[in-house]
Amino acid sequence: MVSLLFILMISVLLIHEMDAIRRKEWKMFLILKDMADETAYRIFTLAHLPLYFIVFYIMVSENPLSNFMLYCVFNVFLIGHTITHYAFKDNQNNGFTTIFSKTVIYILGILAIIHLYLLFI
Repeated sequence: MVSLLFILMISVLLIHEMDAIRRKEWKMFLILKDMADETAYRIFTLAHLPLYFIVFYIMVSENPLSNFMLYCVFNVFLIGHTITHYAFKDNQNNGFTTIFSKTVIYILGILAIIHLYLLFI
C-alpha cells in the first residue's frame, strides 16, 4: 500500500510538472523570472533531471533503508511544496490559478501527509 501510494504521488507530481511548464512556473523564481522564456524554460526543465534520476535510482535500489529515507524526504518536500504554492498564491507570476492546477498541487500535499502517516503506524 505504501509503495503504491508513493507511485501515485510521483505520478501526480509529474502531472504538476507538466502543468508547471504550461504555466511558466519559472517566472516565480528569483533567478529565472527575468530571463528570456526559452532560456528559463530550459534551465527549469533540465534542473528536474537530477532530481528525477535520484528518486528513480533509489526506488529501484531495493534497499529498504534508502527507500524509507526517500519516502520521508519526498513527503516533507511535497508538504513544503504545497505550503509554498499556497504562500505564493497571490504572486503576480503565479499561473496556477485554475481549479485543475490547484487540485493537483493540494492533492500532492494531502497524499504526502497520508503517506507519511502510513510510514509510521
